[in-house]
Amino acid sequence: MNQEVDNKITQLRKGILELAVMGFLYQESYYGYSLVKALTAGGDISLKEGTIYPILQRMTRDGTVEAEWVESSQGPPRKYYHLSRSGRNVYETLVEEFHRLVKLVNAPSPGSPSGSIRPPLRPSSTITWTG
Repeated sequence: MNQEVDNKITQLRKGILELAVMGFLYQESYYGYSLVKALTAGGDISLKEGTIYPILQRMTRDGTVEAEWVESSQGPPRKYYHLSRSGRNVYETLVEEFHRLVKLVNAPSPGSPSGSIRPPLRPSSTITWTG
């Protein structure tokens, strides 16, 4: 693949990963490592904490995510993250737009036979996210 395609893939993954993080934080609070484990539980993606923490920091700065330190019986306190009220609104708006875009990508081209020749947008094999 050429550098331009690699850059586009990286940007697409960053946006989708941020949406996925928001989706998990919409349901419950997580500390960084537990969020990585939850995101990778299906085994379809490979993800490191170093990828998640910058996203959580950025989302905390912009007010989408709130964080609080919680004492742990298993060691030092952990910083738990959850969506703020505005973050929940942002997530709901973004997920609606995401579904519209998936529908657009999967739509047959005008004038084409009912069976589009483009491959539909659906999960493929394992994805590895870095930085």
